[in-house]
Amino acid sequence: MIVDVVIPALDEEQALPRVLGAIPRPVVRRVVVADNGSRDKTAEVARAGGAQVVHEPERGYGAACLRALAHLADDPPDVVVFLDGDYSDHPEELPALLEPIARGEAELVIGSRTRGARGGLTPQQKVGNAIACAALRSLYGVHYTDLGPFRAITWEALQRLRLQDRNYGWTVEMQIKAAQLGVASAEVPVSYRDRIGRSKVSGTLRGTLGASAKILWLLAKYAPPVRKRGSRPKGSP
Repeated sequence: MIVDVVIPALDEEQALPRVLGAIPRPVVRRVVVADNGSRDKTAEVARAGGAQVVHEPERGYGAACLRALAHLADDPPDVVVFLDGDYSDHPEELPALLEPIARGEAELVIGSRTRGARGGLTPQQKVGNAIACAALRSLYGVHYTDLGPFRAITWEALQRLRLQDRNYGWTVEMQIKAAQLGVASAEVPVSYRDRIGRSKVSGTLRGTLGASAKILWLLAKYAPPVRKRGSRPKGSP
């Protein structure tokens, strides 16, 4: 498999060298860092660490990911791995995310922090994950345990999903649309640790409320229509 890594990054000058140094390079063709308007030396340290750098001045996790994918489109990989730039994930566990895809068992693999992490998740992350995963299970019958950012997905599946969210809802939109379209998915346990620096999402009240509101809004937006009692699906006898 040809594997490329996408790292959206905002002011990750301190953490990014450690992230890039931990990526198992024999497995990965190229790493693309999407600089999301950093005010520090994120772009410089990314290039020094062997990554390609693209710039997305519009702030937003999804916007940065979409900009990186546009860069990859000229020579797309078989699989894209998304990884945070704050060193909270363990990049050396990347091969474990690829195994279900390599075996033909999945097109989307979520690194589940709740199944593997010893620490690092904040209380608000735990609560948000539990609510969102319960809603996904109720609406679509899919059994996720996490909305974690460390994930792998085939390029072909990404094209089918046509992701649009440009900020907090990127991960949950991917999982909602994968469930809607029947994209085969799997989870593998991954480790997690306290990030370097303060989180732009869970580390601020604004970020926490914004992410929570966006996740709930997307769940409502894409929710299957509720049939009236006694009605039959269209085309049923």
